[in-house]
Amino acid sequence: MFIKTPNSHVIMTGDTNRALQYVEPFTLFSSSDITLFQAGSHYRLYEKFGAHATEVEGAHGTYFAVWAPDAAFVAVMGDFNGWDHYTHTLYPRWDSSGIWEGFVPGVKPGALYKYFIRSNSGEELIKGDPYANHWEVRPKTASVVCPLDYEWDDKKWMDHRRKNNALDSPFAVYEVHLGSWRRPDPSDPERVYSYQEIADMLVPYVKEMGFTHVEMMPIMEHPFDGSWGYQITGYFAPTSRYGTPQDFMEMVEAFHLAGIGVILDWVPSHFPYDAHGLFRFDGSHVYEYADMRKGYHPDWNSYIFNYARNEVRSFLLSNAVFWFDRFHVDAIRVDAVASMIHLDYSRERGGWEPNEVGGNENLEAISFLKKLNETIYALFPDVQTIAEDSTSHYGVSRPTFMGGLGFGMKWMMGWMNDTIDYFKKDPIHRKWYQNDLTFSLVYAFGENFMLPLSHDEVVHGKSPMLYKMPGDDWQKFANLRLLYSYMYTHPGTKLLFMGDEFGQTSEWNYRGELDWHLMKHPTHQGLTAFVKDINQFYATTTALYEQQFDAAGFEWITVNDYDNCVLAYVRKGKEAGDILLVVLNMTPVVRENYLVGLPVAGEWEEVMNSDAPKYYGSGVVNTGVIRTVKQIYNGRDYTISLRLPPLGATILKLLSLGER
Repeated sequence: MFIKTPNSHVIMTGDTNRALQYVEPFTLFSSSDITLFQAGSHYRLYEKFGAHATEVEGAHGTYFAVWAPDAAFVAVMGDFNGWDHYTHTLYPRWDSSGIWEGFVPGVKPGALYKYFIRSNSGEELIKGDPYANHWEVRPKTASVVCPLDYEWDDKKWMDHRRKNNALDSPFAVYEVHLGSWRRPDPSDPERVYSYQEIADMLVPYVKEMGFTHVEMMPIMEHPFDGSWGYQITGYFAPTSRYGTPQDFMEMVEAFHLAGIGVILDWVPSHFPYDAHGLFRFDGSHVYEYADMRKGYHPDWNSYIFNYARNEVRSFLLSNAVFWFDRFHVDAIRVDAVASMIHLDYSRERGGWEPNEVGGNENLEAISFLKKLNETIYALFPDVQTIAEDSTSHYGVSRPTFMGGLGFGMKWMMGWMNDTIDYFKKDPIHRKWYQNDLTFSLVYAFGENFMLPLSHDEVVHGKSPMLYKMPGDDWQKFANLRLLYSYMYTHPGTKLLFMGDEFGQTSEWNYRGELDWHLMKHPTHQGLTAFVKDINQFYATTTALYEQQFDAAGFEWITVNDYDNCVLAYVRKGKEAGDILLVVLNMTPVVRENYLVGLPVAGEWEEVMNSDAPKYYGSGVVNTGVIRTVKQIYNGRDYTISLRLPPLGATILKLLSLGER
């Protein structure tokens, strides 16, 4: 039998007894799915909700399912029915779950669609699909039927990524905004490269620069470029600005084939009020708190997920799992954790309500984050979750059974702020502020910290990293190489924002591209060569990463030489004798025959020096084997004498133990 749908396509039903309706009763949900959904524990809702190409009674079409608990009427509309609001009415489930669903014959992959919703109050809304895998390119806002079929070729990486993503392995992360890393025409913000074109350039660049991981600012679908991706409407879709979901999968695969891990920024904290998005999805506060003291974010003019509602918890839980499951990502960096777990975040007195025990913590959000991390690590023990949290909340990166939130790592925001403030100061004043620089080691091992120099530090009038540095042109570059030396030898994993690696001279602008023309100058070439070498050094030096979250991997040597502004410390691997000595000279004065007291006798060799000529330094280096002498100095039994480069770092490796 043949039937006609509203767009006049002829459908063969395969059933000669009856013609299919415009919308056939059909479901992918089992009773256990509903139970888990309503309990806040379903982590694969993307297999049920959304638009799924399927076959019913011999007819090919698409199954639609959407959660709209306060709706009186829901219909799917699209290019397949002339965007008619009424012909394709979905069926409400009998179990009061708030789910509307149905199979529409003849709707093929690539079809555009939205949901027409009439709420119980009579309000009419037109919404995109919260679970859509693909969307029209902004400013258009329709969802697209898009299966996620893809034949992956990264089995080697996936089979061995546990070691690459382990906490005792190097993490040197390159943070990138895909749209502004490079552009086909920097003067035209509407023109961007495709996922494939970006991968062709970015993958070999990240590999050449020695980064172990790439972190992408949010690639989930978002309507406004100026949000940088942090105001999301399509949580289950890579943005269509650069191509299809399969194109993005191919990019992830390309990184994996090059031995590079992929980290995605993920935003479970808030969402925008765009008419086609999650806000008041069915005319009621479905996804956000109804109480705007909890549900509205004053900083970002956006709305906060209702972590007390189990269906919302299942939505977010499923979304995090989705990116690991379907896109093979290696980690998620969870944005704005501080705003999630504190009721008074950016709120004045009277603008927030204490929790049931009188505190300022959002207990529901804390509970959700614990559930999130427990679920991810149970399903994917070879990945990481990373929290952006600027507070001193206990145990963000500690297991939940210890009372922590269960993240693998946490951004060390205090280190970032203190370090940048210190390096901004003229060297003549630095001796008065040295304690600010060393303070991070007081709490460095209370969490598994990642040291970030992120996009937030080079926007909104903060200036690029290079121009935060004092002094003339040479001193600015020397200071920046010194800062990176300190960063890479400080306990913790590392993150640099794109442009930091070559000394970007303008603030980051999402509408343009990086200042790649600077690479013709020797100063910028030298900084790039240094970042490349120190990435390689970090990734191949066990003393820098094996115990990067353990106090046993660090020891102060010189911490009180304020007048000379010199710091010295050792980093240790797990094997006895696997020791590095790091000496930092924070002034432009060369220190000849500078004595450093050491706890062990032995032979040392300089393995990195930020003042080397190839980095555009002045060439104050230490050559040959340097032997300790039996001499008590600064409370230590043995002493070596070094040349300390101006505004430079010297890093030495212990070659052999023993008194000479």
